[in-house]
Amino acid sequence: MKLTEELKSFPYPFKGDTYRYSNNSTLLTPPRSIDITEGYLKEIQLKRSLLSDHHSRCFQSFPHTNKAQWEAMEFVMTDLANYFPESFSLKKEGRKHIFINHILQEECEFTMGDSSTLQYEPLDFIGRHVQEDLILMMQRDGDLYLDAGQLCFPANWSLAFNHGMSFKNIHFPIPGFKEEGLDERILQFLLRLEAGNPWGRKNWSLMAGNRLDTSLETFDVWGKDRKNVTVENAGEFVHLRVEVQKLFRLPRSNAILFTIHTHLLPLEKLIEVPEWMQQFYQILVELPSHIAEYKGISLYKDKVLAYIEKRREGVL
Repeated sequence: MKLTEELKSFPYPFKGDTYRYSNNSTLLTPPRSIDITEGYLKEIQLKRSLLSDHHSRCFQSFPHTNKAQWEAMEFVMTDLANYFPESFSLKKEGRKHIFINHILQEECEFTMGDSSTLQYEPLDFIGRHVQEDLILMMQRDGDLYLDAGQLCFPANWSLAFNHGMSFKNIHFPIPGFKEEGLDERILQFLLRLEAGNPWGRKNWSLMAGNRLDTSLETFDVWGKDRKNVTVENAGEFVHLRVEVQKLFRLPRSNAILFTIHTHLLPLEKLIEVPEWMQQFYQILVELPSHIAEYKGISLYKDKVLAYIEKRREGVL
């Protein structure tokens, strides 16, 4: 079958017919921190609106992250200019830099490292030009800490709550993560991350609705949609939510930059690909209850399965 552009570009996350938590990272090729999709304008507008209305929910930082933030900003700007030269430019004249976003027709001149020349903190500034959420993990005492981040599109977690936490404490709620030793193995993997050798992985969940901002603070707004899923509306209402997560060691600060690009695909589009429909159906059937519960799927998993069955039978 001929795939639409939407399906061709969607980062389908599954390899086999079962799913378990694992460190499914692979070396990133090309080593690009940022991607631009056709939803760019809409998502940037949403990001900026959220940052304007709920800044402390969407941005957190400690003063000691300032140098790492400048490094992360320069890193992302350089990638934007190198990989998307028709859309972004970065001109350097000594410490003076000029960053141009041709899509938004915005130009910013600043002095690298001089906070008085930038309207926002560096991570907060560059995050307003990319669809990705940006997290900075700082390394000290053999551990990693979430010390700065711009997070507008979280998958049911809170940046304000997790700010300053260690890697293991952040992931403590994930069922089996500690018990199976995954937290220690992944932490050691991250601590060994080298500059110039970035890694990427995909994380997935199902969600009722198509809201990108599913912060813990707004659960009362979007969480109740899980009760509104029916067999009849599942195709358009339920979405596969995939995060493309990329990990980069920043050479000067030794921080880890974590970029998260969230993609949503309605179930009715997903099952247009027969292989995806069959595989996803098997994954949901076999998915252990504790994973389904943690991912927020339990309330409507059976309705999704019934929807796929009826589509396969040509009933819907």
